[in-house]
Amino acid sequence: YGNSPVSLQKPQLVGGGKKFCQFLREQCPVVSETYYPPFWCWESRVQTLLRPFVTAKPWVSYRNELIRAADGGQISLDWFDNDESSAYPTPATRPTVILLPGLTGTSRESYILHMVQQSRELGYRCVVFNNRGVSGEKLLTPRTYCAANTEDLEAVIEHVYRSNEAAPLMAAGVSMGGMMLANYLGRKEQDTCLRGVVVFSAGWDVFECTASLEKPLDRLLFNSYLTSCLQASVDRHRPVLEKLFDIDYVMKAKTIREFDERFTSIMFGYPTNEDYYRDASPIHRLKSVQIPMLCLNAADDVFSPNHAIPVEEAKQNPNLALLITCHGGHIGFLEGLWPRQSTYMDRVFRQFAKAVIEQGSDLRDL
Repeated sequence: YGNSPVSLQKPQLVGGGKKFCQFLREQCPVVSETYYPPFWCWESRVQTLLRPFVTAKPWVSYRNELIRAADGGQISLDWFDNDESSAYPTPATRPTVILLPGLTGTSRESYILHMVQQSRELGYRCVVFNNRGVSGEKLLTPRTYCAANTEDLEAVIEHVYRSNEAAPLMAAGVSMGGMMLANYLGRKEQDTCLRGVVVFSAGWDVFECTASLEKPLDRLLFNSYLTSCLQASVDRHRPVLEKLFDIDYVMKAKTIREFDERFTSIMFGYPTNEDYYRDASPIHRLKSVQIPMLCLNAADDVFSPNHAIPVEEAKQNPNLALLITCHGGHIGFLEGLWPRQSTYMDRVFRQFAKAVIEQGSDLRDL
């Protein structure tokens, strides 16, 4: 690495209890390893932009299931049943991992496919929770999704649990999916069937995330693109949404914040967008998390700025552990010379999933 501006050091592991951190060091050696970004791609924005193109997309065949929500809407689940599992040949007891993609993501994102691949090798079943209206299914009611509302997630977890009650269940969330998962755990406390949760590149304080993404370069590289993705989804479902929203006004939004002011905050009944952002920020609910939750963030992630990573909150809760790398960007974590296969994030996922499923009894009474 010579004189490159890459600081190579072991990731920081912060938690509120010795027991959980000790468990992680023993069962997930990746938490103590130095993370080596590719020398040609260490900068956070480059990592974030290149990851979908650099990493190979494993081939995954899903079984789709549409379930009804309480309001009459439908939720699309993509199951990877893993019936070839030699480690867990009996479907009824095959461990299951619920996967939550990011803001406009689906079961076809490369980072989701990689977690399915890791789960396949471990012998586990996966089910991807696609947020309403993003994966090609029809929107039956004028309602989509947001990081603050966890009703759909609760319905999905309950449905997956009922499908195989004897199967151990855990979840992994990426970016907004991780925020939703953290908000769910903060609300439910011990009232959940999940044994553990891992969260990648979550934004912890939405005010700080949106402010960071409004800096000129990040607005140009990320904010405008994500806003247009959100708008494309709204436009696709215009017939069912235009009864309640001024879609033309929504389509003129230039940033995520403007989109949320004109659409998301109104849909979910918040008096102001500030009220919505406060409710969507998982940092306020971390003290209530009652099951083991590991969170991986990169200190250079422009979506989740370093100064807003909840280090002090993590120190107050024995069920929480934060793993912070110097580099990695947002859902980047590319490593090695030519990172086609797995990333640092994939290895964290694999080791933690295996530890929770196979050694999880060690995590009771943290």
